[in-house]
Order: sequence, then C-alpha cells, then structure tokens
Amino acid sequence: MNKPIMAKATAVWLVDNTTLSFKQIGDFCGLHELEVQGIADGDVATGVKGFDPVTNNQLTQDEIDAAEKDPTQKLKLKFNPAAVGEEKRRGPRYTPLSKRQDRPASILWLVKFHPELSDGQISKLVGTTKPTIQAIRERTHWNIQGIQPIDPVALGLCKQSELDAAVQKAAKKLAAEGSIMSDDERRKLVSTEQSLEMDSEPKIPAAISGLETFTLSDDPREDEGPELDADSLFNLPEASADEDDEQP
Repeated sequence: MNKPIMAKATAVWLVDNTTLSFKQIGDFCGLHELEVQGIADGDVATGVKGFDPVTNNQLTQDEIDAAEKDPTQKLKLKFNPAAVGEEKRRGPRYTPLSKRQDRPASILWLVKFHPELSDGQISKLVGTTKPTIQAIRERTHWNIQGIQPIDPVALGLCKQSELDAAVQKAAKKLAAEGSIMSDDERRKLVSTEQSLEMDSEPKIPAAISGLETFTLSDDPREDEGPELDADSLFNLPEASADEDDEQP
C-alpha cells in the first residue's frame, strides 16, 4: 500500500482532527498503532505540524467520514493523476565522501582492464561523471600521473555481481555487433568465477613464430646422405711407407 507524503505529519493531523482509530491511521500512514497512540499522548512527533491530507489531495472528506462510522474500514489514498508516469530520478550512484577520492583509481582500473565497458556503465558502477571518465581515458586528468589502478570491488565502490553483469552485457553487445576479439579480450568479458576456471592456453613467443610447423623425424633412414658414427670420424687413413721415409 502506498503511503501519503509527509506520513507522520499526516498522522498528526488525523489524530487532531478526526475520530479515526489508531489502527486506521497507522495503516494509512505506514505507522505502528502504538506510535499513533504516542502521537495522541504527545510522546511522539512533538512539535510536528499537522499536514492536511484533504487539502493536499490525498484523502477525501467522504472517505474519512465513512471510516469514522466503520472502525474496520481502511482509508484509501486518493488517486492523483499528476503522479502517473512519474519516475524516480536517475543519476550517478551516490558515493560516500570517504570513498570519493578512490574513484579515479577505480575508473583507471576499469578503463585499463575492461575497455569494452561504456562510459555510462562505468558511471553507474562507481558513481562518477562522463567527463571524468573521458579525461582518464585520454590521460588528460590533472592527476593522471599519481593515479594507480585499483579494482572498484576491492575499494567497495561496487559489488562483484554488478561488475560481472556489466561485463556480460558488454560481451553480448560486442557479439551482436560481430566484433572480433582476441583471447585476452574474450577472457576479460567473462565473469571472475568463469575466468578462474578456464585453462590457460599455451602461446608461441613472437620471436620464434613460424617454427610451429617444424618437426624432427624419428626415423634416421629418412635423412639424406650416409649414416655416420663417431668412430669413423677419428679413424684416419694410415700413412704409406714412402711418406714415413721422407720425414727427417
């Protein structure tokens, strides 16, 4: 059930100006019956000025009269056409003052390790503005040299589930656009739990690229040329008798 605006002040007015039961007033204003009794006794909401729900288009006098005659009848909040379609204000996530100085470090971490995230996603995760994100992306932030990337989850700026959800959303968007991703980029787009369970793939260093097709034969008979052994290399031909006589 929706509560009226300024619920406690409305309860004060109903206590002072109607004969409604404490339960009826409590149910309508979202208060406990004993709290309404405390208002009547002057122990609760001392100094609070009553807020007229009839004048402020929250109740009709006929509704109040009917409820006064029947203690079991509940008050119904008046329909307000002006409130139809009203949405909650959307904006950056609120960040406590003690953690606002950590936001640049978390932004740099997200930009570095999850470049697929949009500025809007980063803004929602850590509660910052797009100009700040853009300045860190372009390394034009006034303190860019003094910022060290730190995981926003470790800083308490967002939950791991929220970060994983944003990364998964970015992955689906890239897949829909048909973008080609490397193995490292694909690994970044999965959740932390999935990434830890993945097997690391062996990679060939760039310095020896092209040798992946090189193989050594196990069968020496396939090599061309005569087969050599160590003894044949050290057994030199014997010198003839004439050559021995010529030596001094």
